[in-house]
Amino acid sequence: MTGKDLRIIFMGTPEFAVASLRRLAGDGYNVVAVVTTPDKPAGRGRKMHESDVKVAARELGLPILQPEKLKAEEFVEAVRALNPDLGIVIAFRMLPEIIWAMPRLGTFNLHASLLPQYRGAAPINHAIMNGETETGITTFLLNHEIDKGAIIGQRREPILPEDNMGSMYEKLMTAGCDLVVETVEKIASGDIRPIEQSDVDESQLKPAPKIFKEDCEIDWSWDGRRIVNFVRGLSPYPAAWSRMRKADGCGEETGSAKIFEATFRPESNPAPAGTVSTDGRDSISVACADGRIEIGSLQLAGKRRMSNRELLVGFRNLEDYVFGK
Repeated sequence: MTGKDLRIIFMGTPEFAVASLRRLAGDGYNVVAVVTTPDKPAGRGRKMHESDVKVAARELGLPILQPEKLKAEEFVEAVRALNPDLGIVIAFRMLPEIIWAMPRLGTFNLHASLLPQYRGAAPINHAIMNGETETGITTFLLNHEIDKGAIIGQRREPILPEDNMGSMYEKLMTAGCDLVVETVEKIASGDIRPIEQSDVDESQLKPAPKIFKEDCEIDWSWDGRRIVNFVRGLSPYPAAWSRMRKADGCGEETGSAKIFEATFRPESNPAPAGTVSTDGRDSISVACADGRIEIGSLQLAGKRRMSNRELLVGFRNLEDYVFGK
């Protein structure tokens, strides 16, 4: 039996899952249904927004299911009626056992880290923020615990100094397509030897929890390399940011700025953390614990992302501000 003989149900939501879905459909795999999140209002106009996976599934002519509740009897029966052989999950909600155990060959997940490291919702961000030089992707069988199922396959990917969240997302998304197809074929042929994650020293693992806005604020008292990795790991989304306040001593917060690019210049006698320097043309830097952070591009609250040169044309008194709390 080959993977193309299997009846596959695919579950996912964002762009990261789309690449693998398109690969499966394009290579002739039998995707009998695509499960994704319900449409929801988004943006200032509150227009109904469709998930990236739904848009792709519609273009591919695949049946779409959008359950509000994954344990709802109507959805469970709809999945059962499909008689799936295999389930594939990529960046989706936590599935109840009644769904992930239904396919006769089980359900596997594609995760953007080298499990067991970086279990959680934001593995790419956290790996870069922690200064890792390598990450990867993993396929594993779903069980009752999040990201703790038996590992089927992995592929390693270097994190280069110039990489950020955006570039690693693209690299892992592309590599994921190959690993998903490889995993489907292994399962179809019975040629898998899943490796349990049971003999793991949990104290040595680095988590990858969901990231919220408050987690993205830069602390300028950190050392420079930590700040650079922090910015890289959050660029371009959700983006590292800093408060801005007047440097005249009143301490009143007057705005904020998202920072997308940063390099570190060490100094033996750095200025107070958060001190801003600029040549008024195209250079902006902020003092940190052991030097200065050279900013490449940023976005003031309520404005679009700009290069330093663009910003400084209309913001001539930037040195009158301090970055940070």
